[in-house]
Amino acid sequence: MRKEAVYSININGRLITTERPLVMGVINATPDSFYSSSRAQDDIVERAKQMIDDGATIIDVGACSTRPSATPAEEKDELQRLHKALSLLDKELPNAIVSIDTFRANVVRECTKEHNISIINDVSGYDWDSAMLDAVAEVNIPYVLTHTCGKAGEQPCYNNLLPDIMQQLSQKVWELRQRGVKDIIIDPGFGFAKSLDENYELLAHLQEFALFDAPLLVGVSRKSMITKVLGCTPNEALNGTTVLNTIALSKGADILRVHDVKEAVEAVTIFCKMQACKK
Repeated sequence: MRKEAVYSININGRLITTERPLVMGVINATPDSFYSSSRAQDDIVERAKQMIDDGATIIDVGACSTRPSATPAEEKDELQRLHKALSLLDKELPNAIVSIDTFRANVVRECTKEHNISIINDVSGYDWDSAMLDAVAEVNIPYVLTHTCGKAGEQPCYNNLLPDIMQQLSQKVWELRQRGVKDIIIDPGFGFAKSLDENYELLAHLQEFALFDAPLLVGVSRKSMITKVLGCTPNEALNGTTVLNTIALSKGADILRVHDVKEAVEAVTIFCKMQACKK
């Protein structure tokens, strides 16, 4: 059952709410992201404009692939790619809500200082860079806290999946609050340090994340939890993505992080229509 809470996120002094679930469009300024169609270089602005026209509220820009088995880009390369992409967005789409997908403290500091960044999206839960928690507290903008365990690509063994994840996230939320971070968005971390079955167990119990009383972000778009079940490639995983996004909405997702904005917005629209007719 979907939770009824509505959350507000402070974007540079402007509040956006989750009364209607939000869509975050993914743009990868990388040559090696797992879904090739999400890669963008010179057409960053056109991609972002199309996503906004299709209904995206947030544009999420990353420049260091964290797909399983990937070798992370050097920090200097990540920064160079981000500066190029974000400079274009600053100029052409100054009012866009832009998040950066990074796990590095220096990247957070430099990009928030030089560019129009509204959200930090950190897939590491500030575990892969010892200075990341300090950087998040310093810039104090909305932060996506993702659950993972260990380094990228590792598959830890959980004693009890849901309680372990809840305990780990609870500790990190407390640490962030102690450092004065006000806007925390929870991401259960589908595909990060979880087996195929663990990903689906997590999805089946997604409604339990309501206990954090915070916006819930779900990112399952074209991931291996779809391709492995359907025996397809990421290029063929749009239908599976829409199915999982719809399940996530029914279980309380407030933000969908996706490669295909138009289809996700349509799922949100139909879901909201159903919800309205239940009242």
